[in-house]
Amino acid sequence: MTVGEATRLEIASQPDVWQATLNELGTQQPQLTQQLAGYAATPFIVTGCGSTYYLSLATAATLRSVGVAAWALPGSELALYEQTHLPHNFTLLAMSRSGTTSETLWAVKRYREEHPDGHVVAVTCVPNTPLVQAADVALIAPQAQEQSVAQTRSFTTMALLGQLLAGVLAGDPARLERLHKLPHALTSVMAEAGTLPETIGADLSLQRYFFLGSGALYGFACEAMLKTKEMTTSWAEAYHTLEFRHGPMSVVDSSSLVVGLISDSIAEAEIAVLKQMKGLGARTLALTETRGTYDWTGIDQVVELRSGVSEWERGALYLPVIQWIAFYRALAKELDPDNPHNLTAVITL
Repeated sequence: MTVGEATRLEIASQPDVWQATLNELGTQQPQLTQQLAGYAATPFIVTGCGSTYYLSLATAATLRSVGVAAWALPGSELALYEQTHLPHNFTLLAMSRSGTTSETLWAVKRYREEHPDGHVVAVTCVPNTPLVQAADVALIAPQAQEQSVAQTRSFTTMALLGQLLAGVLAGDPARLERLHKLPHALTSVMAEAGTLPETIGADLSLQRYFFLGSGALYGFACEAMLKTKEMTTSWAEAYHTLEFRHGPMSVVDSSSLVVGLISDSIAEAEIAVLKQMKGLGARTLALTETRGTYDWTGIDQVVELRSGVSEWERGALYLPVIQWIAFYRALAKELDPDNPHNLTAVITL
């Protein structure tokens, strides 16, 4: 097999996998609505490890946006630390690609011991796993399973599962209809981006990658950071967009790429940060719904998503361009994206 072929196919398959998953969710939505009745009245703690912890951050923010109290914690901290600050009663939302991640299962076990009458909701890609068996309700995307180590389509597809969950809890069945816009939008985004991801990825003069996002997009910025680290063993960091000015920008120079995941809510302020980083010598890339009426002067590259859905629903759409950048950077560094350095697909302890 060609080096990186599994990762290449997994990134490229996302429009089809998203569509298949959304179609399946359409048949499951009535049953899920019944199963989750009343759950919105109880706070959620969302947990995962690695990529799915970052997905937990994004999902918790999305749940809060629809009026459901939610916070995210890594599985290890939920399992091993005393969490005296948590609500007395809460629902546990556990996210794991494999459904076998040790710390996530530890967190579920501890939750069951301390909250025998509580509920566990699972988001995963693999059925009939310990996580699914331990859950009261499971949202599963088997089409998104992967051969490679680094999560790409599994992450974005599980993000769609989190979106459906938010819609069900909010009593908004039309959310699923809006999500159906995303597969076509992704095909259009990649057509617009053209060779840009390969050009950026192959540019080894870039040594420092910074990913900035606000609101629910912060979790996606963190995943962009992790994907760049995993596939390319490169210096990569993620920050809340405006927080980047408070110290981290001290290391920005001409070898830096600063990527902004631009929201609808505070786009003007986020664009101003990118312009400031350009002034410090960085190269800049903005991913945005549309250029709109904003002044993009000085931003090196702008990719429009044109999804037709809100910032709280389109988060998955920001990642494929960045996944391709990481993929091509790995090849340029003569690394194998399918088998990142020091990593395995599942962490079991």
